[in-house]
Amino acid sequence: MVPSTNFNDSKQSISQDTFRVSFWTFTSRIFGLIRDAATTSLLGAGVAHDVFVVILKIPNVFRRMVAEGAFNQAFIPVLVDYKKNKNTEEIAFFINKVFSLLSTAVLTMCLLAMIFAPLFILVFAPGFYFDPEKKLLAIDILRITFPYLFFISMVALFGGILNSFQRFSVPAATPIIFNIMIIISVIFAADFFESPVYAIAIAVFLSGIFQLLFNLFALKDLNLMPRWNWDYKDPGVKKVFALMLPGLLSGGILQLNILIDTIFASLLQTGSPTWLYISDRLMQLPLGIFGIAIATVILPKLSENFSTHDVKEFNNRFNWALQLIILISIPSAIGLYYLSGPIIETIFMRGEFSLKDAFMSAQSLQAFTYGLVAFMMIKVLNAGFFSRQDTKTPMIVTLFSFCINILLNWFLAFYLNLGHVGLALGSSLAAILSALILFFVLVKKSILKISSSWILFLLRVSLGAILLIIMLEFISPIWFSWTQYSLGIQIVYLTTIICSSVMIYFSTLLITGLKLSFFRV
Repeated sequence: MVPSTNFNDSKQSISQDTFRVSFWTFTSRIFGLIRDAATTSLLGAGVAHDVFVVILKIPNVFRRMVAEGAFNQAFIPVLVDYKKNKNTEEIAFFINKVFSLLSTAVLTMCLLAMIFAPLFILVFAPGFYFDPEKKLLAIDILRITFPYLFFISMVALFGGILNSFQRFSVPAATPIIFNIMIIISVIFAADFFESPVYAIAIAVFLSGIFQLLFNLFALKDLNLMPRWNWDYKDPGVKKVFALMLPGLLSGGILQLNILIDTIFASLLQTGSPTWLYISDRLMQLPLGIFGIAIATVILPKLSENFSTHDVKEFNNRFNWALQLIILISIPSAIGLYYLSGPIIETIFMRGEFSLKDAFMSAQSLQAFTYGLVAFMMIKVLNAGFFSRQDTKTPMIVTLFSFCINILLNWFLAFYLNLGHVGLALGSSLAAILSALILFFVLVKKSILKISSSWILFLLRVSLGAILLIIMLEFISPIWFSWTQYSLGIQIVYLTTIICSSVMIYFSTLLITGLKLSFFRV
C-alpha cells in the first residue's frame, strides 16, 4: 500500500503530536522512577509500602475505569462530532453538562469510599483486612488518598477536552506534578510523621489539587472553563452516557483485571505487592511513553476519519499506528527482559530496598515482558473500536480476559506456587489472548485491512530483534557481577548497553529498507 500525499502530511502531524505526548510522558516516567526510588528507599518492601501501593491502586483503578477509560472513550468521539457540526456555544454547553454529571458521580463515590473504607479494604485487599496492623494502616491511607479520585477524574475530563482540540502537551505533562509532590514529601516531610507513609499519602491528596489547577489554566485559554449546568437534555450528553455504559463495564472489568493481581498479591508473603509494583512501574515506561501516547493521539484522529467517512485515511492511520507499536514494543520487551536485574538494582537497591527485593522484582518484570507487546497493542486496537463508537466489542473481550486472568492467577500463583511471578505471567498471557481476539475481530469486520507491506515489515523487525538478542546474550555475563560496580559505573554500563541496543536494532531496520519517512517526526 502506497500512502497518499495527504496521508504523509497527516502522518507527520500525528507523529509530531505523538512525539510531544511521548516527550512529556517520558519526563513524567523519569520523575516517576525517582519517586519510586525515593519511596522504596524510605519504606523498603515492608508492610507500609505494601499497604501504600495496594491502597493507592484503588482510587487509581476507579479513575481509569470511570474517567480516563469508559468516559473518555465515549466522550472524545462525541466531542469531535460537536466540533465538526456545532458552534462554540453549543460545545461549551455540552462540556458543562457532562462536567456536572461526572463531577457529581465521582464526588459521591469518594464520600462512600471514605465512609465505608473498611468494606473497601475487605473487597480489594482481603489479605490486609484480616491483619490488624495492616487493616488500620490501610483504612487511614484509603481515607487520605481516595479524594484524589475526584481531582484526577476532573483532570481526565479536562485532558480529554484538550486532546480533542489537539492540545496534547498539558495532559501528558500533568502527572509530573504527582511525582514531584511525592518526592518532596519523602525528602522534606517524612520525618515529621511517626510513620512516613502518611506524609506520602497527604502528598497524593495535594497533588490532585495542583494537577486540577494546572489543567484549568489550559482550558481557560480555550475559553472552555467548565460551569455547573443541571440540564441534561442535550442529545450529546445522552449519547456519551449511552456509549459509556458498555465502556464502563469494559473499563470496570479491565481495571478489576488489574486489581485481581493486587487482591491476590495481598494474600501472598509480605513484599509481594511491592515487588509487583516495581516491575509494573518499569513496564509502564515503554507502555506510557509509546503505547498510551500513540493511542491517545490516534483516537481523535480516527474518530475524525470515521465522522467524515474517510475509510482510506482511517485504515492508513490505523495500520501505521499498529506498525509503530510493534516496531517499538518488541525491542522494549527484549531489553527489559535481559536488563531487568541491572535496571532494578541500579535504580532501587538502596536504603531499605534489599538485594532480595531487587531479585524478586526482576523475576516478575521478566514475566511481564512476555505480554508487553500485547499490552501496548491493546491500547491502539481498542482505539479502532472506540473511534467508531463501538464500546461493546472491547467490553466482551475484556470480560473474557478478566475470567482467564483469574484462572491463570490462581493456577500459576497458588496451584503451581509461583507466587507474585505467577500473577505477572497470568496477566501477560491474558493480555496476549485479548490482543489476538481484538485483532482478528477488527480484520474480520474489515475495520482493519492488512496490506502486503506487513510481511516485509515483520521480517525487518524480526531480524533486528534476533541481532539484539544475540548482542545481549553475548554481554550477559556482566549481570552476575553487577552489584560489585559503583553506581556511576552501573549507570555508564546501562547507558552504553541501551544506546548500543538502539543502534543495532534501528540500524538493522534502516539497512533492510525501512524509510526514515516512516517516523515522519
